[in-house]
Amino acid sequence: MARPRLGVARFAESQPLLVNTTERAGIAYAATGFAILSVGDAVIKSMADVWPAVAVAALRFSIGAIALSALLWRNEGAKAFAPRKPWLQLARGVCLALASLFFFSAIYIMPLAEAMAIAFLAPVLTQIFGGLILGERVRKAAWAVSIVALAGVAMILRPNLVEMGWAALLPLISAVFFALMMVANRASAGQGSALSMQVFIAAIAAPILVIVAIAAKYSGVEQFDFGWPSWDVVLRCTIVAVTASTAHWLAYVGTSKAGASQVAPAIYVQMLVAVAMGWWWFGDIPDLLTLGGAGMIITAGLFLWWDSQKPFAERIK
Repeated sequence: MARPRLGVARFAESQPLLVNTTERAGIAYAATGFAILSVGDAVIKSMADVWPAVAVAALRFSIGAIALSALLWRNEGAKAFAPRKPWLQLARGVCLALASLFFFSAIYIMPLAEAMAIAFLAPVLTQIFGGLILGERVRKAAWAVSIVALAGVAMILRPNLVEMGWAALLPLISAVFFALMMVANRASAGQGSALSMQVFIAAIAAPILVIVAIAAKYSGVEQFDFGWPSWDVVLRCTIVAVTASTAHWLAYVGTSKAGASQVAPAIYVQMLVAVAMGWWWFGDIPDLLTLGGAGMIITAGLFLWWDSQKPFAERIK
């Protein structure tokens, strides 16, 4: 009887390392995905004077949905298009459509870094929703990282929300729906391949945005009117579709591995990339306070990574 007990003991001893490695991989996947998203955001902002945000969102997700569906059909066949929980996939798609629509509109009229900073309520909301909806345990380190990173965001934001007017509500609303999407991603774990999960969310978001774009076009509001896109708009939307689909896949895999509450602070990587892209592409040069806030965000991210490497038993105390 000694050998079975030894085998069980060795298996038990291996679990902290296994969980630790899985969580670190999840955070790395998510951080990479969030960084790629900021590059796509900069491409979207470059179309502010060319096409309305709602039309860009509709075209971007239509391209993504068609391409991903073709890839899923080729790799997994027709059976992969049947979700196990349709209502959950519908919720994911609706949240992504609304989060994208509001954020696209925000970065059209605001500096990229400022819109991103306001949207960074999403990690805090994700932790709250993850606990309320999924019953996830939010460890102390994740809360600490969120507080420090939000302090950095406040330094970057600086002008108060009242001075920004109603435009400030756009990234705030986007943050709510993005947080809900992250929680829904976690609830969808194991219900299909990562590719099928991407198809479900894009295929639901695309028609919603197309309907909204058509309604906006015929609303009589001049800013929402649009015609057929030029080739460069199609090209840029295609680039955004490819980069965003890759980013959301990475975020989905990361959330599945580490949990919505644990990968949430990794979203702050977006701010660093957004500041760099805004500086290089649009001439939005950050001042010392902005750089200081970015430094706090980097510190928070490094602390999260360090904490994830600690033994599992120690982290749950």
